[in-house]
Amino acid sequence: MALMNAANPFLKAVKALTVGQKEYKYYDLQSIDSVKFNRLPFSIRILLESAVRNCDQFQVLEKDVFNILNWNETKESSVEIPFKPARVILQDFTGVPALVDFAAMRDAIKGLGGDPQKVNPICPADLVVDHSVEVDIFRGPNALQKNQEKEFERNKERFLFLKWGAKTLRNMLIVPPGSGIVHQVNLEYLARVTFDVDGLLYPDSVVGTDSHTTMINGLGVIGWGVGGIEAEAVMLGQAISMVLPEVIGYRITGHLNQLTTSTDVVLTVTKHLRSVGVVGKFVEFFGPGVSQLSIADRATIANMCPEYGATVGFFPVDETSLKYLRQTGRDEEKIVAMEQYLKAAKLFRNYADASDDPVFSEVVELDLGMVVPCCSGPKRPHDRVPLTSMKKDFTDCLANPVSFKGFGIPDEKKAASIEFKFEGVDYQLQHGAVVIAAITSCTNTSNPSVMLGAGILAKKAIQLGLSVKPFVKTSLSPGSGVVTYYLKESGVLEFMEKLGFNVVGYGCMTCIGNSGPLDESVSAAIEKGDLVAVGVLSGNRNFEGRIHPMTRANYLASPPLVIAYALAGTVLIDFENEPIGYDKAAKAVYLRDIWPRRDEIEELERNHVLPAMFKEVYSRIQNGSDYWNGLEAPDTVLYPWDSSSTYIKSPPFFEKMGKEPTQSSSVKDAYVLLNLGDSVTTDHISPAGSIARTSAAARYLGSRGIAPKDFNSYGSRRGNDAVMARGTFANIRLVNKLVGKPGPKTLHVPSGETMDVFDAAEKYRESGHQVIILAGKEYGSGSSRDWAAKGPWMLGVRAVIAESYERIHRSNLVGMGIIPLQYKEGDTAESLQLTGSETYSIEVPSKLTIGQDVDVNVSNGQKFKVKVRFDTDVELAYYKNGGILNFMIRQLL
Repeated sequence: MALMNAANPFLKAVKALTVGQKEYKYYDLQSIDSVKFNRLPFSIRILLESAVRNCDQFQVLEKDVFNILNWNETKESSVEIPFKPARVILQDFTGVPALVDFAAMRDAIKGLGGDPQKVNPICPADLVVDHSVEVDIFRGPNALQKNQEKEFERNKERFLFLKWGAKTLRNMLIVPPGSGIVHQVNLEYLARVTFDVDGLLYPDSVVGTDSHTTMINGLGVIGWGVGGIEAEAVMLGQAISMVLPEVIGYRITGHLNQLTTSTDVVLTVTKHLRSVGVVGKFVEFFGPGVSQLSIADRATIANMCPEYGATVGFFPVDETSLKYLRQTGRDEEKIVAMEQYLKAAKLFRNYADASDDPVFSEVVELDLGMVVPCCSGPKRPHDRVPLTSMKKDFTDCLANPVSFKGFGIPDEKKAASIEFKFEGVDYQLQHGAVVIAAITSCTNTSNPSVMLGAGILAKKAIQLGLSVKPFVKTSLSPGSGVVTYYLKESGVLEFMEKLGFNVVGYGCMTCIGNSGPLDESVSAAIEKGDLVAVGVLSGNRNFEGRIHPMTRANYLASPPLVIAYALAGTVLIDFENEPIGYDKAAKAVYLRDIWPRRDEIEELERNHVLPAMFKEVYSRIQNGSDYWNGLEAPDTVLYPWDSSSTYIKSPPFFEKMGKEPTQSSSVKDAYVLLNLGDSVTTDHISPAGSIARTSAAARYLGSRGIAPKDFNSYGSRRGNDAVMARGTFANIRLVNKLVGKPGPKTLHVPSGETMDVFDAAEKYRESGHQVIILAGKEYGSGSSRDWAAKGPWMLGVRAVIAESYERIHRSNLVGMGIIPLQYKEGDTAESLQLTGSETYSIEVPSKLTIGQDVDVNVSNGQKFKVKVRFDTDVELAYYKNGGILNFMIRQLL
């Protein structure tokens, strides 16, 4: 029987389960302590099951199990627990560097005399290529094909490498470009809900290298986003560390009214939970109103979990979940076994039965009947605006001082109107003009009700003679081919196309800023009038500068409202009292005249969203397009690195690695590379965004013959350590106390020269000097990013001394073999009068213990103690091996 470790003290909890003619086993958690178990939130039960099943007394200890079981006593104590998810999911931007590491590990094992074919994900992993396609071409039957052509032109090197991975790595599925958006593909196809490994049943759970991995919570699968190093650790069979969270119970009651959509619900929930404060917590939905929500509705709410700040937004499995699995063509035998197991294990929910409700840290409530149509913006996803207030809210935003809800437009410029020509016709642009209208993102394209609603609205608009101005950049980028299938079969796609909403690609696209260029005449008019132009999209994020440089205001809206605002051409419209346009007889048409009725939507969904569609689309998902199939990827165990590539490069992580650990513990006469203050985030550390033409990375690319127009972004070059190392600490807002002003610079202490951080690190390396970093509180806060730890390693950083660390970033430093040191209570760089111009020696004993204090000797004669932040035996093992990847290589020899 798989996963039955002899060291597991909970083997007595294994029970038999007969389903039909098959015999299964599962861990009966009630047998450990039924009273405590039955009071646990369902999300915590999933964490407990994983800990019980994986308890090996090394990565997962018996005390970890009881810390979770005793959640009602430990939930507010910041107890750290290990968690071993059932699988990992990646998108291509974050997946490429993970595959680069696996390829380099194969080289390392080969060099050490081992079998490189042993290097494969131990934990199942899926990678969906969805972040590379852009809306270059729109409005036309060839838009999809032309955008795919451009996608392959730009990303050929990356795609060749991914295709090599698809051929050679076992236990890993790579879904080719053009298939859909990672989270929608996960929901419709990849999610197991329950795993069956050699007859042992256990809950599906997942971590992903994208923050919106939480979407899968809507189907009853626990999942959230992590950084690349944590994802690689899980892929290699390791546990990740997390703080046992509080769980906010979100009670849903009532029924949606006829005019509201799931998008309106999620924008309302996002605003509400932001005000409650749920950062770092789980949110678990319950109450009779949940039964009114489809799985697609629940997934929409779970998708925007990062926007309301929680770790997960969880809907336990119920009858509706099983119905969705059948609708999407999943295997009936597996669904039957799943139901029996989840009910036996007390992981199946009846939302109508209040006696089934667990104990929560806190309970908040929403009456669905109080939800009204709304949008969110203009700069943040939780700034909800009721549709009836949109005109006034935008008018106020124009006048308000520059802020999240203000643009600071002076009175004399509010009425600005700029004339321009588009395709030979005269038009005018004013503040509030809609120039981008995008039905995009898995948040909404996974939901047939809002997609079909958009189609019905388009059909009614066309029948009344309404149209969208031709300069508005309209687009439809579904999260899977199933969407196109049912829109076409239901007869509404042709009407969406007539309004300019042609399918432009299957990927994230506008939602992540891959919106492509506006027509030059439109951009020129916006710049000439300093206009606050608008993007309206059915996405999940609208932060300033994210969607398009020319749209200062961006509103999240349901797909029907995206089309409505495209028709109106402006957000300065009161839909209740002002017409959206005029019909063929010049009669005023209001939004209410074309708004889809719920019974219309339900009839189309009932007749045209069918299991056969999902089966047909996903049966060929691994086939790929002609472009993908035309790539001739190497058919080799070891990747044949191309030394001329500026996208894919073998990293130097294992160049000096031997069969036995040889890491030197001591840090001797190290210079300070950077002296940083409080709240330095991973955005300050990790390379991100466009590559500045004056940067070290730009100089490197220029030396390789790459023109500035082809620099692309750091995200697209994450597989090249030479680019990423040069982009580490390259943030223009970095505040380094060694230099006088913000920027990506530091002082090379021996020469007294100020230079780029990378150049200083190279000088120290060339002269044989080690380097460290001094930092304040909350070092490494923000989103987890693998290159926030890999980058400093590339720069030669041996240790960081900080007042405190963000939990995951500290773990990532350990994963790269960098020593995280923490000042003793009351000590800071300032109190110790450390300037960063000194050198530092740190004697770390070879027989190091968890949380041990060590001495730091400073060249000015000072001596002070710091705590070594290796917090578990597992972390000590990683460090002694030079990092987690090195540890795993030696395990595989």
